[in-house]
Amino acid sequence: MTLTWILLVLPGIICTETQIVDVDMSLFGCTDSEGEEMYGLDGEEYSHADFTQGKYVMTLPKFADQFEMVEGTYEQALVNMQICKQNLQTTIESYKSPAVAEAPPMSSIYPRDEVKVGTVNTLICYIAGFYPPRLTVQWTRNNKNVTQGVSSSQLRPNIKDGSFSQFFTLKFTPQEGDMYTCTVEHSALDGPMTRDFDVEVSEPSLGPSVFCGVGLTLGLLGVATGTFFLVKGNQCN
Repeated sequence: MTLTWILLVLPGIICTETQIVDVDMSLFGCTDSEGEEMYGLDGEEYSHADFTQGKYVMTLPKFADQFEMVEGTYEQALVNMQICKQNLQTTIESYKSPAVAEAPPMSSIYPRDEVKVGTVNTLICYIAGFYPPRLTVQWTRNNKNVTQGVSSSQLRPNIKDGSFSQFFTLKFTPQEGDMYTCTVEHSALDGPMTRDFDVEVSEPSLGPSVFCGVGLTLGLLGVATGTFFLVKGNQCN
């Protein structure tokens, strides 16, 4: 399956007391069976065409100023995909079927909050720098596949190099000794890439308690000794 992507970056400058540069981004592409169209600002997506639901989806965070796409945007996206697919074979022949560029992903795994046994938390698997924008992720707990509580973010394009990043999350209730893994499969990898997370809860250290106890004991002994010599001194007087 051959994939073609078209990336348009339109920079604009707004002048106030300080100079602010905003970069608008429009990305669309297709294969012979799939399509993608999205818009972003400063490297962050704010909307994309969902060809499964049949509408344009806004992906702005709740705290951002919300707005709606112009009427007919989704219909135009359908037209763009038809044109893309019609031109796909011509493009392939023109470029003599070039090899598809690939970039392997990098991944990391970490909890959203401080880990406390028995307290619900979220495990995050962050995957970045990959191309083409298609991969699979699998979660396990103690070597058993996990499918409940799993979710993922939208693909996020990097306008600097054309690669993509994505967040995958797992809601979990940590128990001492549990081991979780996030395994990524991508065409640019020689094999699956796995990141581990062990639930380790540190036991409270006895050192501070021991030092406090010894210090308190020595302090009381010092007070008793001082009192003894003070009484003896008064008797001598």
